[in-house]
Amino acid sequence: MASTILNSDYSFPQQKSIYKGKVRDVYNISDSYLLMIVSDRISAFDAVLPKGIPHKGQALNQIAAKFLDATADIVPNWKIATPDPAVTFGHRCQPYPVEMIVRGYLTGSSWRAYKAGRREICGIAIPDGMKEHQKFDTSIITPTTKAEQGKHDEDISREEIIRQGLIPEDEYCLLEKYTMDIFIRGSEIAAKHGLILVDTKYEFGKKDGQVYLIDEIHTPDSSRYFYADSYKDSFDRNLPQKQLSKEFVREWLMSNGFQGLEGQQVPCMTEEFVNEVSERYIELYENITGEKFIKADISDVHGRIEQNCMNFLNTFLKQI
Repeated sequence: MASTILNSDYSFPQQKSIYKGKVRDVYNISDSYLLMIVSDRISAFDAVLPKGIPHKGQALNQIAAKFLDATADIVPNWKIATPDPAVTFGHRCQPYPVEMIVRGYLTGSSWRAYKAGRREICGIAIPDGMKEHQKFDTSIITPTTKAEQGKHDEDISREEIIRQGLIPEDEYCLLEKYTMDIFIRGSEIAAKHGLILVDTKYEFGKKDGQVYLIDEIHTPDSSRYFYADSYKDSFDRNLPQKQLSKEFVREWLMSNGFQGLEGQQVPCMTEEFVNEVSERYIELYENITGEKFIKADISDVHGRIEQNCMNFLNTFLKQI
């Protein structure tokens, strides 16, 4: 039987439609709820890689669930339940057309842009003389538009979001406040476990006039972490930071000649590399939560998910 979740095709009670993203399969239940299966697919440079990563979906889903619970006092979120280790069920919201990215350090794509000469990101000036992985004096919010599947998200400034009418100004100011408050909370939790939350993204939506935090938060697919104990020494010596994020996958792809550009082919993923990626996701889970990762039974992962979700939905839908 399949040991990774690459695709799903279920028929659930009151199911209206299915949306399949890069790594998530989202089932619309009665136009009011979503059942989100976090697959073991992995994407980088807007391309879905050909092999699944064992236990990746479980790790992402369980990390996100823990952080949604840990920030629910800051902003309501979409999560209602986790009926399976790789599944979250929650409110169906109308997403805002912008992702809120918050950066505490000059690294990753922001560093690549800075190194190429850019001194402004999303209308925010970045001073000369900064080094890779340097901490910003104040964390910055660098929103992006939410592009259609297969296209790149685009940086956009606060002023342009409001000018274009993408989000009303008062609501956008609220999203900024939520973004910084959640980032501060996530940073505090990370620090307790010896990590630095470097940058991350949040998505928000509305349902019945209420703003909700939606999708995953503080996972290695949406965030970057450094190890606190080695950060300063590595930074002072201009050495690469030991990090827990998906950046090492991007770096592996770049070193093998792939950056998602036209005509480039995804390099062959060896079994050794696939297992290494799996272990890195488990490592992040254990470091950020402080708990041992318990691998779910994946001998029949599709059957497990179907049974758990059917049992949950049959009970939940009778209660509403």
